[in-house]
Amino acid sequence: MADLHEDIETRTEDTLPEVAEDAAADGAAAPAEAFADDAAPEEDDIEEVEDLDPFADLSDEELDALADEEAGAAFGLVAGDAPAGFRSGFVALVGRPNAGKSTLLNACFGSKVAITSPVAQTTRRRMRAVVNREGFQLVFVDTPGIHKPKDGLGSELNRSALAELGDVDVVAFTIDASAPIGRGDEWVAERVRTSPAVKILVLTKADKVDQKQMLEQLARAHELVDFDDEIVVSAAEGFNVEPFIETVARYLPEGPRWYPEGMDTDTDDATQVAEFVREKVLLRTREEVPHSVGVVCDHFERTKKLARIHATIYVEREGQKGILIGRRGEMVKHIGTDARHDLERLFGCKVHLELDVKVRAGWRDDMRAIRSMGYAFEE
Repeated sequence: MADLHEDIETRTEDTLPEVAEDAAADGAAAPAEAFADDAAPEEDDIEEVEDLDPFADLSDEELDALADEEAGAAFGLVAGDAPAGFRSGFVALVGRPNAGKSTLLNACFGSKVAITSPVAQTTRRRMRAVVNREGFQLVFVDTPGIHKPKDGLGSELNRSALAELGDVDVVAFTIDASAPIGRGDEWVAERVRTSPAVKILVLTKADKVDQKQMLEQLARAHELVDFDDEIVVSAAEGFNVEPFIETVARYLPEGPRWYPEGMDTDTDDATQVAEFVREKVLLRTREEVPHSVGVVCDHFERTKKLARIHATIYVEREGQKGILIGRRGEMVKHIGTDARHDLERLFGCKVHLELDVKVRAGWRDDMRAIRSMGYAFEE
């Protein structure tokens, strides 16, 4: 296949690409004396200048608003103009693995921005996706499924998800309507109860149960948390998706447009590449292989007509590498083809994608490896 690298890399390497060091400054700092005038002014030439306080005429409310704006800018959020009464805020989608969070996010967004698969813990990175409507802006935060961790990677995913509970306006607690509520949901509920945010129960996958099962699941869910509101949805069928958006919007505070129109997510191109490649691995493999896979986009070069991309798929054992490569490289070619189709839709141009498969033994318990792949929790 012309669009895929024919010579699949099959070497075993024990090293991950190093996290690049901060680039050096383009030029050295000028010496202090360069900023001084050639001759200091005489005392008689210096006029007495009255102290000026640029904030003297601002009210306490105006000072608070200015401080909030500067705080948002520090986190990369530059508020845009919004009409009076405009509502905006952040909404965390939380729940145990495979509760339908990413599928719901895609349905709200209107197109695929988050990867999905039947495999638990598909989501490994926190992602923000912006939904704009007349009168309000929702910033959805898709989080990894909250679970009892079994390795270093699981611990980092939990930290990432739990950190959002205290920093958002609304927590949408997703519970699978078709699965019995168990200890996993209770464990998540214990964390959700401590959040100061508005709490909305979202019963997902409504298309998989009848009304009797739905009512029983609702009653059981209300035993977990004192919810402010509730809604039943089926993201796969598009049922109650827009009413869910409107329900959340009612609880948003008045505020600015945090993201400009046209900015859909906070995810960069290289991260999108790595995630879509990993999704195709999850969809084409079984048993222990999906959980052992990490992907890094090593090279991304894009013009208007073509994107040239190289990504490396990491596994933990030689046997897993053999499965991913497949006979005569057929498996990794299929993975590349599947990913290329999604990436061409995403980037709006032709994509030339090359994939390598390498072994990194025990990487899920190696913080250096977890950090290099972008799965580590960032404060």
